[in-house]
Amino acid sequence: MHLPNCPAVSLNRRHWIRWTAAASAAIASEVMAQPLPVSTTRNAGGERPLVVAQVVDLTFGQQDISRDFLIGSRTAWQDLNKRGGVRGRTVQHVTIETDGTPASLKVAWETAHGQAGCVAVAGCVGNTAAAGLVALQSSAGSASPLALVAPWLHNAVTDSEAKTVFEVFPDHQTQIEHAIKTHASLGVKQIGVVFATAQVQQESEAYVLQVAKKMDLQAQILPLPGTTGPAASQLTTPAQTIILFVGGTPELHAFTSKLVAPPGRQRFVVALADVNLQVLGQMGGTPKGTSIIATQAVPLVTSSLPVVRAYRDALSRLFDEAPSPQGLAGFIAARYTAEILGGISGPITRSSVLAALQRRATVNVGGYVVAYQGNKRSNAYVTQSMLTQDGRIIG
Repeated sequence: MHLPNCPAVSLNRRHWIRWTAAASAAIASEVMAQPLPVSTTRNAGGERPLVVAQVVDLTFGQQDISRDFLIGSRTAWQDLNKRGGVRGRTVQHVTIETDGTPASLKVAWETAHGQAGCVAVAGCVGNTAAAGLVALQSSAGSASPLALVAPWLHNAVTDSEAKTVFEVFPDHQTQIEHAIKTHASLGVKQIGVVFATAQVQQESEAYVLQVAKKMDLQAQILPLPGTTGPAASQLTTPAQTIILFVGGTPELHAFTSKLVAPPGRQRFVVALADVNLQVLGQMGGTPKGTSIIATQAVPLVTSSLPVVRAYRDALSRLFDEAPSPQGLAGFIAARYTAEILGGISGPITRSSVLAALQRRATVNVGGYVVAYQGNKRSNAYVTQSMLTQDGRIIG
């Protein structure tokens, strides 16, 4: 399903929930490609707008990430267009919703490629959708491939995939290394690890253990949530005071709501960037004596970096939403894409955009630097924020 641009008016969380519910009801298992309407406004020179597509997974498990990420991207594109677009051309931001299934992702990928004037796919979110598109891109062998720019991925892409996929955000392994290193420096020798599902454990356990070994930490893998019998007590009263949780916001809430803090001590649960602390705080139920720390793949939303200030300013003007790390990530994904488009000399086409990205030049997006060494990202912003037991977010 092609989701047209929302108007530049306030869109608060309640409106968004109603809008996504209506969109989900309308998707009906397929995504229909739609050409630009005949009435699309042309620039003074008669040129049609540039089209940038964004594939978004708004299923229940991904909404907390995808919703804010999409609002951040939409904010960036609307703000850019108000300031003249890219080299005087408006950018039409086309959103394509998917339910994350292989069939739906295939149709979304075909829809993006079928869009007249589409020069890139930017900011695909969440991980299942982004990883699925990367796999499709690698296997399809399109004669005119679309660059996949700044996808929200848990795992780094391979050298082969990196020909058309351009990472901006740190992967899970980088985030986990940052989180574990922080606690190892405090003298912690053992952590517990909880994976939200068996699939997440299969994807992540090896590099969690690898990073822990590198940091000289003992990592004990705890039972999966939902485990019954005697083993279940390891989830409610784990022996470790620091727990690394790998999963999303709903799963983390379900896990922490059953935790029992050790008498007279504080327990810390460390999550990754797929957790939205604002939503978690609104859900409530954080047990006494437990603090939740989440890594973030972007600078703190309170930072004075120009790109963060630009995000907060544009968001306050265009949407009735509080800043969030996921929203900032979506904003950066769009701004990085715009920087690439604006730096192209000559016609902006799929092939010229792909060629510009393949040069992997260092780009400074308002203080957020994207740099590469070969095909791999050579720098990564990883920060942390804490949700306290009384619902405050510190960081």
